Amino acid sequence: MLAVYDLSFSYGAVSALSSVTMRMPPGQVTCVMGRNGVGKTTLMRNIMGSLRHGKGTIMLGEQDVGAFAPNRRARAGIALVPQGRQIFPKLTVEENLRVGLQARRDSRRSIPDDIFELFPVLKQMARRMGGDLSGGQQQQLAIGRALVGEPRVLLLDEPTEGIQPNIIQQIGEVLVKLVKERGMSVVLVEQYLDFVREFGKSFYIMNRGRVVAEGETTDLSQDLVNHHLSV
Repeated sequence: MLAVYDLSFSYGAVSALSSVTMRMPPGQVTCVMGRNGVGKTTLMRNIMGSLRHGKGTIMLGEQDVGAFAPNRRARAGIALVPQGRQIFPKLTVEENLRVGLQARRDSRRSIPDDIFELFPVLKQMARRMGGDLSGGQQQQLAIGRALVGEPRVLLLDEPTEGIQPNIIQQIGEVLVKLVKERGMSVVLVEQYLDFVREFGKSFYIMNRGRVVAEGETTDLSQDLVNHHLSV
């Protein structure tokens, strides 16, 4: 469903992505891994369109979306949950969720009930300000906001960062539900190895803007971890 081919991007004279090729099939969680600063977030921003790649192709199904603006990519079915969540602290939970309606391809202007089924806490706190929520609740809100637009591809950048263990487990179970029941393609930037091994299907490891290893998460050996991921 989502694929990037030979993708390159530079910040001025500094190369951040170099000939990156990845395939993220529907119905599974694909994990993008690597130490800090290797290009993972830059990759997510290039896929979403907030950064424009210098070379390469971004395919959503049979459609080349590389020239699309971010809002058009959202309407085509790509949603990003950014690192740090970036919810609106001065809007209520309900108002934050309504922002996600702008990405829908139909004219629906009400929040789907299944968002509250996935994350019941959002219904309980619908009138609370986003800034009053805990980190874990804000992460659930950020994911819920992305799902309101009914994406086909869900990009998540470090969703477990700073989150309590019970919420991490709940988020993982939601991702499994999305890929199994909706056939969604979930792309997960993550450094928490236990989370990757439990919920991921395949992985790519990046270093210095390049893919240096890939495979099934069952093949994510300690040697690979020590060589590419350990600090």
